[in-house]
Amino acid sequence: MPEQRVRNEPVYLGIDGGGTKCRAVLMTAARQILGRGVSGPANPFHGLDQTIASIQNATNLAMADAGLGSDDLTDVVAGIGLAGVNLPGIYSVMAQYKHPFQHTFLTTDLEIACYGAHEGGDGAVIVCGTGSSGFSTVNGQSTVVGAHGFMFGDTCSGAWLGLEAIRAVLLAEDGLGPETQMTERVCRELGTNGVSIIERMNDAKPRDFARLAGLVFDAADCGDHVADSIVRTGASYLSALAGKLWEQNPPALSLLGGLRERMIPLLDDDIASRLTPAKNPPEIGAVLFAQHKFAELLAAA
Repeated sequence: MPEQRVRNEPVYLGIDGGGTKCRAVLMTAARQILGRGVSGPANPFHGLDQTIASIQNATNLAMADAGLGSDDLTDVVAGIGLAGVNLPGIYSVMAQYKHPFQHTFLTTDLEIACYGAHEGGDGAVIVCGTGSSGFSTVNGQSTVVGAHGFMFGDTCSGAWLGLEAIRAVLLAEDGLGPETQMTERVCRELGTNGVSIIERMNDAKPRDFARLAGLVFDAADCGDHVADSIVRTGASYLSALAGKLWEQNPPALSLLGGLRERMIPLLDDDIASRLTPAKNPPEIGAVLFAQHKFAELLAAA
């Protein structure tokens, strides 16, 4: 590894793995960015092999961006934050990943999001992307709200919006629900009728449903009452989620994720006015997490 870049100190890799993308950033101990990489989905709950492949691909891209090669991986200290590892069984499986790094520290995507948003200090975050959930850390006590996964929760996530759109379209086709502009939009994406839509999406992943989120917002913007109701139901959930996190008295709360800009105007005014922009993205939070854990490891040695 080039001496002028690391100055005899480790290089840190931050990994943020979610249901749609895996982002990697390579940084010096002084937090100078050396390289970045982006690859595919990295939620081990929906595919362990895909997750490992995405981590490796994003890492290789970040290393190449920094002008480094595979031989340099043994000098890297990695912080890896993934969706799904809040489940003990999934965490245990991922903890056995035979990584090529000097050290690796594994945690949830929520914790690294909070580390990044508040630079390792106390605070809270709501992540609203392919999935949705909330997290706070105050005085050493962490609280998770949601994070139940697509089948059991993820209200106001991209995946939830897509699923609600399909449900509304199928109800309208059966004459059991109101007509909606989303019918034409969904059929254009997935099939000409309910049967073809179901065949197309029967084995779909959350990220496949999340691809439909944009058409729900578009239909709502065009005055479609069904789409507007879906979006506002999601916004009400996020406002309630934020209220629950505020009960922990965090000094700040940030909303993150791909749906952030679309949802903030729809939140309750008292919630939206109290939001604080994140100081750093989650992948940099993963670096901060790795630095903290590595310092603890050295102190205990």
